[in-house]
Amino acid sequence: MSRATQEIQPGTSFTFWLSRMNAVEKPMKVFVTRQIPPEGMKILSTSGVCEVCLWDSDDPVPRAELLKGVQGAHGLLCLLSDQIDAEVLHAAGPNLKVISTFSVGYDHLALDEIKKRGIRIGYTPDVLTDATAELTVALLLATARRLPEAVEEVKNGGWSSWTPLWMCGYGLSGSTVGVIGLGRIGMAIARRLMPFGVKRLLYSGRTAKAEAAELNGEFVPLDTLVTESDFIVVSCSLTPETQGLCNKAFFSKMKNTAVFINTSRGAVVNQEDLYEALTGGQIAAAGLDVTTPEPLPTNHPLLTLKNCVVSPHIGSATYSTRGVMASLAARNLLGGLQGTEMPSELTF
Repeated sequence: MSRATQEIQPGTSFTFWLSRMNAVEKPMKVFVTRQIPPEGMKILSTSGVCEVCLWDSDDPVPRAELLKGVQGAHGLLCLLSDQIDAEVLHAAGPNLKVISTFSVGYDHLALDEIKKRGIRIGYTPDVLTDATAELTVALLLATARRLPEAVEEVKNGGWSSWTPLWMCGYGLSGSTVGVIGLGRIGMAIARRLMPFGVKRLLYSGRTAKAEAAELNGEFVPLDTLVTESDFIVVSCSLTPETQGLCNKAFFSKMKNTAVFINTSRGAVVNQEDLYEALTGGQIAAAGLDVTTPEPLPTNHPLLTLKNCVVSPHIGSATYSTRGVMASLAARNLLGGLQGTEMPSELTF
């Protein structure tokens, strides 16, 4: 029944009825903290449920604009680079029902504060598993086989006659690979690495994983993994236990021919200790897709090293993956706004 043809029930004041109708019909405000792929924006703009307020830029929303933008919002769609803390939640006010993060990670969210306010959280797991695993393997190969350094030699005239040991690196065949955190992404990485002729797969974490049996994975203490692995891949979540996990003591136990790869979170690694390990010959090389901070300053010491390959957090950066992430984040947001099921809800 249209608004024009609805009847006012006896005993209902016209003013109350009209305000109630306006409240029903008025779209809920959502604040989106960055430009996201069109797949997600289309879902939001055609839903008829919400009014989208967008920070229309590829650059992070300034803190002041974030606090302003969330005021009165019923929903918030944010990125990993947005710190959603008590200040933001207070600025949003009591209307805020749902926070949908365009990420699989959620260490940027003040979970205790969000839970206290009864706000639902959506995130985007699974959909970026394959893309991140592919990037991890690419980064490992580029680091171990010195590809960026070799390309630079071609460009600057360093390529001369063939020399037996020039540009030699380390191969996966017959090697031992250690994965720290054999979750969805860690397992996908391992599955892609084993066909290169890896001899042993070691992994560490909170518990043994039944699915590791298909790759003959060995659940071992962290110290065993660090001392015996030729390649170490960090694929764990950032928690109080894993923050700064890869430090001076960690690197001192690695083989001096070992290659270290991190595609999880930058804060898992003590970068000063990593720099010392690389310059002191304690380990052979490192590849990082995540750093602290992000972006890494161009004058950071790690960027001066030939044996350190740094990429700008592009683990999920394929067109298809980012599009699926945007769609999932939008559907999570709408589910939270309407009080219905969210495709990927983070449960406490």
